[in-house]
Amino acid sequence: MTAQSLSPSVKHPAISARSLYRRALMDAFVKLNPRWMARNPVMFVVEVGSALTTFLWLQALLGNGEAATGFIGWVATWLWFTVLFANFSEALAEGRGKAQAEALRRTRQETQAKRVQVEGQRSTGDHAQPTHLQPAPYELVSSAALRRGDTVLVEAGDIIAADGEVVEGIASVDESAVTGESAPVIRESGGDRSAVTGGTRVLSDWLVVRVTADPGEGFLDRMIGLIEGAKRQKTPNEIALNILLAAFTIIFLVVCMTLLPFSLYSVDAAGQGMPVTITVLVALLVCLIPTTIGGLLSAIGISGMDRMIRRNVIAMSGRAVEAAGDVDVLLLDKTGTITLGNRQAVAFIPVGQGDARALAEAAQLSSLADETPEGRSIVVLAKELYGLRGRTVGAGPDAPEGMHFIPFTAQTRMSGVDLDGMSIRKGAPDTMLAYMQSRNGHTPSDLSALVDDIARTGGTPLVVARNGEALGVIHLKDIVKGGIKERFAQLRRIGIKTVMITGDNPLTAAAIAAEAGVDDFLAQATPEAKLRLIREYQAGGRLVAMTGDGTNDAPALAQADVAVAMNTGTQPAREAANMIDLDSNPTKLIEIVEIGKQLLMTRGALTTFSIANDVSKYFAIIPAAFASTYPALGALNFMRLATPASAILSAVIFNALVIVALIPLALRGVRYRPAPAAQLLRDNLLIYGLGGLIAPFAGIKLIDMLLTLLKLA
Repeated sequence: MTAQSLSPSVKHPAISARSLYRRALMDAFVKLNPRWMARNPVMFVVEVGSALTTFLWLQALLGNGEAATGFIGWVATWLWFTVLFANFSEALAEGRGKAQAEALRRTRQETQAKRVQVEGQRSTGDHAQPTHLQPAPYELVSSAALRRGDTVLVEAGDIIAADGEVVEGIASVDESAVTGESAPVIRESGGDRSAVTGGTRVLSDWLVVRVTADPGEGFLDRMIGLIEGAKRQKTPNEIALNILLAAFTIIFLVVCMTLLPFSLYSVDAAGQGMPVTITVLVALLVCLIPTTIGGLLSAIGISGMDRMIRRNVIAMSGRAVEAAGDVDVLLLDKTGTITLGNRQAVAFIPVGQGDARALAEAAQLSSLADETPEGRSIVVLAKELYGLRGRTVGAGPDAPEGMHFIPFTAQTRMSGVDLDGMSIRKGAPDTMLAYMQSRNGHTPSDLSALVDDIARTGGTPLVVARNGEALGVIHLKDIVKGGIKERFAQLRRIGIKTVMITGDNPLTAAAIAAEAGVDDFLAQATPEAKLRLIREYQAGGRLVAMTGDGTNDAPALAQADVAVAMNTGTQPAREAANMIDLDSNPTKLIEIVEIGKQLLMTRGALTTFSIANDVSKYFAIIPAAFASTYPALGALNFMRLATPASAILSAVIFNALVIVALIPLALRGVRYRPAPAAQLLRDNLLIYGLGGLIAPFAGIKLIDMLLTLLKLA
C-alpha cells in the first residue's frame, strides 16, 4: 500500500489513537440503548442479565438479597463490562470510518461553477492547447444549483463543481482530495478516462463537463454515506451466523429458566441444600451463550470494510467484501493488469538480407513525432542498439523544412514521414501489405513469415517500408509485470482460477497467457463474450470477480459477483460495479480477494474459539453453580477453584476479558496466507479450536487465585 491513502483522515495528525479510543468509549455507552442492543440478540440478553443482577444488588443493599451483596455486585459489574467491551469493539471499528467521513466532508466545498448557456461555440483546434479555447457564454452559479444534465466549463485552476463526464477537452486534474495521490491524472472526452469527481481541481488546459449527479448524490456523498453506513450492512453469512447465535442463546435461555424450579424441587424433595440463585443462573447463562463471537461479530464485518477503505477501495456493501472471500474465478484485463499497459519495441528484424541498421534508422525517423509510448520506445531502441540519435522535431509548422510527418489515424492505420523525396511508412501488417501492393504490386515472400513468428510469441509486429519497399518488422512486446506469475501461482494454490481477457488475436493471447501463468484466456473479447463467459462460470456454481473501466465493461461488471470499477473509468462502469478502486489499479483485485478471505477467516476463527471457549467454561461454572444444591458435584471441581462464588465470578470476569483480548484480532484480522481450504480449516481448528478449549482453564484458574489472594470472593 502506498503512503497515500483514501483521504487525509488515514494519516491526519489530529486523528490520533487517543481520540479514536475516547470517541469509541463514549459511543460504547450510547450503544447501551436497548433499541440498539436488540439488533444483537446475544449481547441484548447479556444487557438484560446485567440489568437484572443490578436490581438484585440494589435489593441486597436494602437487606433482602438472595446472596452476598458483594458477590452480586461484582457479578453485575462484570456483566456490564462485558456489554461495554462488546460495544467498544464495534465503536472502535466504526471510529476510523467516522474520521474518514469527516475528512471527506472537509474536502467537499461549495464553489462557483461556469454553467454553459450555449454549446457548440468552441474551436475545433487542438484541445490540448488552451489558447485555442473560445469560451461559450456561461453564467456563474453555485455548485449547489447544478443539476443532472447541466454542462459546465472548467478551466485551469478551477474546482470541478460536481461529478460528471467530460464531453469536450483534455486536461490534467489533481485528484489528491479523493485518492490521496499527489500525481495529477489526465481526463479527456471519449474513451475510458472521462469521469471526473466533484471537489477535484483542474491544473492545466480545460474541460467541458456534463453533470451526472444532483446535489447530495455525488461520488463524495456516496462515499461518506457508505463509510458511515457500514455498521448497518450485514452480509448473508453474517445474518446466518446471527441466526445461529440467536438459536444457541434461546436454547440456553430455556435451559437456565428451567433450572431454578428444578433446583427448588430438588431442595424440597431432599430436605437439604440450597436452591440456585438467580444471580448464579444469569452468570451461567452469560458464560454459556457465545458472548465472545456475539460481542465481536459486528466489529469483524466493519473492520473488513475499513481494510478495503484503507486500500483506497470503496465497497458498496459488506456483501461485496464477503463475496470477494468466496471468489474462485478472477477475470483480469490484460493491458495494465497483467502487462505494463504500454507495448515496448524489443527488436528490429530486417527482411531477407536487409540491413538492420537501415531498418532501425527508418523506424526511428517515422517515430520522431510519435508521442505514444510505443513510438518513444522505437526511438530509444534505435539509439541503444545502433547509436542513432533521435532529432528534436515537431509536427506541422514546427517540422524542419522538407520533412512532413504523416500522423496515425484510425482510417489509415499507419504513420510515417516524407523526407528529401523519401517516403517512410510504418503500420499494421495488413495495412502495410495493402499499401505496398498499391505502390509496387509485390511484397517480400518472407515478410508474412516474420509477422506470424512475432504474433505467435505474443508480440505485435509493425511493418516498415521505404518508398513502398519493405525494410522489415518492428517487434513490439507487451511486458508482463514482474512477480505477476508468482501471484497467479498463489491464487491457483488456494483454488482460484485466473482468466485473462484481451482484445488480441488468439495467437498473441495464448503467448502472453503462457508467459504470465494464467489458467485460461478469452481472446478478441467483446462485451457480449465477457458477459457470456461470466454467466457460464456462474451457471457452474462459481463466484466470479472482474475489473473494468469502460462503458463496454458495464454489462459484465453488473453480472459479476464482485465487480471492481476503476475510478478513472466511465460513469456506466462505476454505476455497474459494487466496488470502486480510487487508485485505478487493476491488480488491486487480487488484494480485494485476499481481504475478503481474511474477513471470512477471521469470522470463522473467532467463532471456533468462542464455541470451544464455552465448552471449557461448562466445567468451571456448572459444578460451582449447583454445588449448594447437589454437593456431590463438588467432585467435578478438578480445577480446584477455591469456592463456588469465586468460580462463578472468575468465569464471568474471564468471559469479559477475553472479548477485550480479542478486539485487536477482530479489527486487524487473522493473517492471510495462500493455502488450500483443507489446510486452512485444519490450522483453524488446531489454533483457535484447541486454543479456545485450553485458554479458559488457565485464565479462570489464574483469576480465581487472584480473587482468593485479594479476598474478593
